[in-house]
Amino acid sequence: MCGIEAREVQVETDISDGLPTFLMVGYLAAAVREAADRVRTAIRNSGIRIPPKRIVVNLAPADMHKEGAWFDLAIALSVLSALGELKEELLERTMVVGELSLDGSVHGVRGVLPIVMRARELGFERCIVPAENVREGQMAEGIRCVGVETLAQAVQAVRSPEASPPGGWGAAREADAGEEEERSWADGGEDYDVDFGDIRGQEGVKRAAKIAVAGMHNLLMVGPSGSGKTMIARRLPTVFPPLSREESLELSKIYSVVGELSESRPLIRRRPFRAPHHTVTAAALCGGGRVPSPGEVSLAHMGVLFLDELTEFSPAVLECLRQPMEDHVVQISRVHGTYIYPSDMMVCGAMNPCSCGYYPDMSRCTCSPREIQRFLHRISQALLDRMDICVEAPQISYRELAGGGRRTESSGEIRRAVVRAAAIQKERFRGTGIRWNSGIPGSELSRYCRMDRRAEELLQGAFEELGLSARAYHKIVRVARTIADLDGEEIIQSTHVGEAVCYRSLERRFWLR
Repeated sequence: MCGIEAREVQVETDISDGLPTFLMVGYLAAAVREAADRVRTAIRNSGIRIPPKRIVVNLAPADMHKEGAWFDLAIALSVLSALGELKEELLERTMVVGELSLDGSVHGVRGVLPIVMRARELGFERCIVPAENVREGQMAEGIRCVGVETLAQAVQAVRSPEASPPGGWGAAREADAGEEEERSWADGGEDYDVDFGDIRGQEGVKRAAKIAVAGMHNLLMVGPSGSGKTMIARRLPTVFPPLSREESLELSKIYSVVGELSESRPLIRRRPFRAPHHTVTAAALCGGGRVPSPGEVSLAHMGVLFLDELTEFSPAVLECLRQPMEDHVVQISRVHGTYIYPSDMMVCGAMNPCSCGYYPDMSRCTCSPREIQRFLHRISQALLDRMDICVEAPQISYRELAGGGRRTESSGEIRRAVVRAAAIQKERFRGTGIRWNSGIPGSELSRYCRMDRRAEELLQGAFEELGLSARAYHKIVRVARTIADLDGEEIIQSTHVGEAVCYRSLERRFWLR
């Protein structure tokens, strides 16, 4: 695996006379070198005798660093082919992946879905994978995927492909789960335990959340403790449009690499909602580590990354978000290569306005002006500039909390409006690679975000009065485009621009004092 993409490794074995050894070469990590003892013991315990010969196994290409236990089963079959137990032509155009136990049983591995998808691209005819990963592998259509539980079953699958059960051993136990998965996919329904209708008051914040989801815009909520910021954030997944099958496969590849796909539900059908604790490290948030793996920003791909108590995060960790928020990918460079992970997510932050949480209500706030500014400036201007929508969540009144006031929108109602806006965007960006209004390049704004004269005048006045940066200007235009889509308007009007500009006013009220 390199990032979330798989690379082909050819396993070659030579057996010759000489001092009995089992030598493995090919720029191998310790876990791969240890496969020699696992493979030799697994073959012997499967009832096959290995003669006292010199065995050399090469994993090509030699300049690619190999890590993990993916190669055990392929090495074993290559050795058996060199011993004459298997005909070499039977293994041609076959991709093999799996970890071996000493007794010859095959254990599941991470990353089977992207591996099988890569094998299909390379023109392989079939894949032999662990039985517990076979449902995951079968999600990649157009290539035969055979699941095996033991080395003996893998040998049988190679010798007599027609004699093995359809889908291999372990496929029968997954059949019911597969049928349930397909029925669930066809239904397209998603049940949640929470609903926007549960929230009393905060209509302005809910409106901002609706716009943020409709265009995949970053959202920052500022308000005192107990004002409902976390409740609103945790209901964001309930109003997203459903994933298409292509998006689901793309997302499932990431979860396959980190080993978070379940055996019975091998496809991610819900948009992710990730809420890391504020003690998270930079590597855990953005990806990395000694053996690089995706971080929270990639696990939140096409979903929500929720950062609660934003000011409690380490400033150095928060600054790592700037590049993924802008480029929608994370690039990690190591000695062995460069790894790229997708991170096209919506960042949602929630924070108090000061240490006590009551600012700007000076009748209750106990913080000094210096303490307030020190608290707020834990969030850098550069990161704040990347937030498309900033909104204040005021303290809720008793009347709102007790159920008075006007009726509030449910998640179902908000979702229908979001789905309509998403359909408009899908048609608008067809064939361009752009998914959401938040991803419109600056050079294409004039093409996709046409405004009437009054809207342009209002935007020009706001730009000069507020001293906006170029990035802030672009974000206002994109948010206005989303608001117009929610209203079903092709031309952006002054009311749309006015509302988008209001979502930048919080910055001046709190930070630029």
